[in-house]
Amino acid sequence: MSITRRGLAALATAAAFPALAGAPKKPLIIGHRGASGLRPEHTMLSYRLAIEQGADFIEPDLVMTKDRHFIVRHENEISGATNIAAHPEFAARKTTKIVDSQKITGWFTEDFDLAELMTLRARERLPQLRPESARFDGQAPLVTYQEVIDLAKSESRRLGRTIGTYPEMKHPTYFAGLGMPMERMLADVLKANDLNSPTAPVFVQCFEVGALKTFMTLSKAPRIFLMDSAGGPFDGKASYADLARDMKVIAAFATGVGPNWSMVVPTVDGALGPPTSLVADAHAAGLSVHPWTVRAENFFLPKALQSNANPAEHGDVTAVYKALFASGIDGLFSDFPGLAAQARG
Repeated sequence: MSITRRGLAALATAAAFPALAGAPKKPLIIGHRGASGLRPEHTMLSYRLAIEQGADFIEPDLVMTKDRHFIVRHENEISGATNIAAHPEFAARKTTKIVDSQKITGWFTEDFDLAELMTLRARERLPQLRPESARFDGQAPLVTYQEVIDLAKSESRRLGRTIGTYPEMKHPTYFAGLGMPMERMLADVLKANDLNSPTAPVFVQCFEVGALKTFMTLSKAPRIFLMDSAGGPFDGKASYADLARDMKVIAAFATGVGPNWSMVVPTVDGALGPPTSLVADAHAAGLSVHPWTVRAENFFLPKALQSNANPAEHGDVTAVYKALFASGIDGLFSDFPGLAAQARG
């Protein structure tokens, strides 16, 4: 009996996420920073809602504190999504740094210890687009990756279904330059939580090649190489487009790819076009495919799917979900996991 490429990909997905092995045809729903379209990102409010809405995985971005804890924030510069500017005791720590060749001014997690950061409260990063989420500003403290793991485990027991975590190593080259090797520290956290396995409910993601290559020598956890539709890894010379042309190169250091969703279903003349060969190419190399990030607001959708001229109102995001699912992906990231779960059926 022969096995098709699609069949091989389904087997790979089942192996990486055993709790779903009985239903390998269902793509995973990954709550991007939780349910970040509805609650301030990377908070327990956001993660709990994502789980309630049916997310299979919840996604924390990892940056470092001065005392070497993983704090969950989209970036190590935190003025945009916390109330740190309202804390006069921290005013003197506002500074300018170069992070991955970008000059950035603000407050940086690596300049604070965990106890100090826990005095802050989260706020909506895009309040003009997400006023509903902004109503929860100031209600939620920051969280550590260990707290996210603990939540996933406790909710898995309560609900009787496996909920995984999907951590992203942010700026690993930058943090290595500060004497904070994220790869080893993350591997240690996973081992301490019995997640050092290719079948553990965890995916470790990164936009940098070197970090994933290093991590694979330290942990058996699945690894996802993130790719954007433009540019390339900070630590490499090849573009993401060049790397995507030969998935076997990526398969040497990753178990899957996380492309910008437009690399799977491009926009053509303001509407969704036919899918590219990316999913088939990745599956042929034994890689799973988890595109990012589907958002419901008109601002993020192709012109033909926008409901009106208001950028904050929702458009026909279901068309995006269905086109991606039809392309054969193994999972997707969404700021609205409930809508993604509805479209998945």
